[in-house]
Amino acid sequence: MKQNYVPQPVDTTDIQLSEDLSVLVEQMAKNVHEVWAQSRMEQGWTYGEQRNDELKHHPCLVAYEDLPEVEKAYDRDTAVGTLKLITKLGFKISKE
Repeated sequence: MKQNYVPQPVDTTDIQLSEDLSVLVEQMAKNVHEVWAQSRMEQGWTYGEQRNDELKHHPCLVAYEDLPEVEKAYDRDTAVGTLKLITKLGFKISKE
């Protein structure tokens, strides 16, 4: 890793999600987890009570509903950040 790298995410602090977009957050969070879990399993990871990188065991390889709240919050934050970025870039999401 280069020593001089400084992350510069787009500032979305001025974006407030509409109620319509807010309802997507939980659905997106669940899908974020599903995509992550599928990728891990394809790489040979399995459920384990303790994370073990050598054995490829991870305690979060469970259904989204069974995740600890702190893990769900991480996925929700990813969803909110994505929706805010889409909005900040001028795109609109609508339900048909």
